[in-house]
Amino acid sequence: MREYLSKRNLIIISIIIFCVALYFIYHKPGEEMIVENIPVTETVPFESEEIIGKSVEGRDIESYTFGNGETNLVFVGGIHGGYEWNSTYLAYRFIDFLKENSDFVPSNMKVTVIPTANPDGLFKITGKVGRFTVDDAPDTTTSGAGRFNANDVDLNRNFDCKWKPESTWQNKVVSAGTSAFSEPEAQAIKNFVEDKKPKAFVFWHSKANAVYASECTEGILPETLDIMKAYSLSSGYTAVESFDAYEVTGDVEGWLASIGIPAITVELRTHESIEWGKNLAGIKALVEYYKE
Repeated sequence: MREYLSKRNLIIISIIIFCVALYFIYHKPGEEMIVENIPVTETVPFESEEIIGKSVEGRDIESYTFGNGETNLVFVGGIHGGYEWNSTYLAYRFIDFLKENSDFVPSNMKVTVIPTANPDGLFKITGKVGRFTVDDAPDTTTSGAGRFNANDVDLNRNFDCKWKPESTWQNKVVSAGTSAFSEPEAQAIKNFVEDKKPKAFVFWHSKANAVYASECTEGILPETLDIMKAYSLSSGYTAVESFDAYEVTGDVEGWLASIGIPAITVELRTHESIEWGKNLAGIKALVEYYKE
């Protein structure tokens, strides 16, 4: 037994000596031992939360920006307030996704989300300022409640593209305000555009189940067609170049087209669903389009 232990100890000592010898052969004094060369992933942090304006009743219009690049892609929900509350719900879902995925935004880009451009109309339906739950949002499909701002103006008829004091929604005549940009909510979007100079816009609406290009008086911008097709192909929404169901004047997308900024309208399938998977696919297609 004693002889067996001596042999085993001798083997162990020999292994230790061999390993130490290898260390001194291959390791030069003063050098660090590198276990693994792990690449560093560049992450894009949450940059800022801003109040870009106030509603008629004094509620905040907020924007959330992720990334630090120069190419600014903007997503807007809730311009029709509580009537299209799911467009705001989708915007908050996207904000949560961006907070959870810090590497989503390429280094040359920044992504801004304006969850609701009509907080008074949203409050009228949900009773909440900012985030809300699905239980807070009753069915508004038939009544159209919460579509307009507190001045009873359809905000998506209050921009400077073929503006008229009265416009159309479905088969109804709606107020477009006393002049283009007469409403503080529209003015907030205008000021944001002039200050930030975004590259392109996506507006979420409901419920036509399609992606629409924008135009004013000079036709559709080529880049608008590109991003409409990219979002459509990836999401599965039907691409429609021109809305012709009835005359629309003073829409924000048309105004953006008139000043050379591509904008598309994404219409969700219902007034209650957000089709998150489809819209995330569309978002990813646009990020891929604009990344360097």
